[in-house]
Amino acid sequence: MKRLITLIVNGQTYEVAVEPRQSLLQVLREELHLTGTKEGCSEGECGACTVILDGKTVDACLIFGVEANGRHIVTIEGLATGEELHPVQKAFADYGGVQCGFCTPGMILAAKAFLETNPNATDEEIRWGIAGNLCRCTGYVKIVEAIKAAAHHYRAMAAMQG
Repeated sequence: MKRLITLIVNGQTYEVAVEPRQSLLQVLREELHLTGTKEGCSEGECGACTVILDGKTVDACLIFGVEANGRHIVTIEGLATGEELHPVQKAFADYGGVQCGFCTPGMILAAKAFLETNPNATDEEIRWGIAGNLCRCTGYVKIVEAIKAAAHHYRAMAAMQG
């Protein structure tokens, strides 16, 4: 029997009827038509379905939609402001951190969450920070370069606040 839940996705409130065992990934893609979140392994191993739930990255395939009731979710669709890309998105485009693009939404969200708490990360720390997100097309060099470039934005923000 379906259950009515409320989700705050990318700042917008949605009321949606979901099956109790329907994953958050399925709710986002099938009910809200936010298809930027990708289904990869469906086992929480690849990170293609990474979203930010209440400020922390999660694999949307491992969370039931009903568990997200009343919670704040950020998907890749929520990063850009109009036509202006988020700094992490822009860095991925500028530094060639995208190849086939399948892992990119999850990778960008993981990088965003990581940089918010680690704007001075080393290459090794960046690699650990995105370790839950797999890319089959690259050797991660361009991805790490993009994340390092985006880190400049986070350091500048911290300097303005500090």
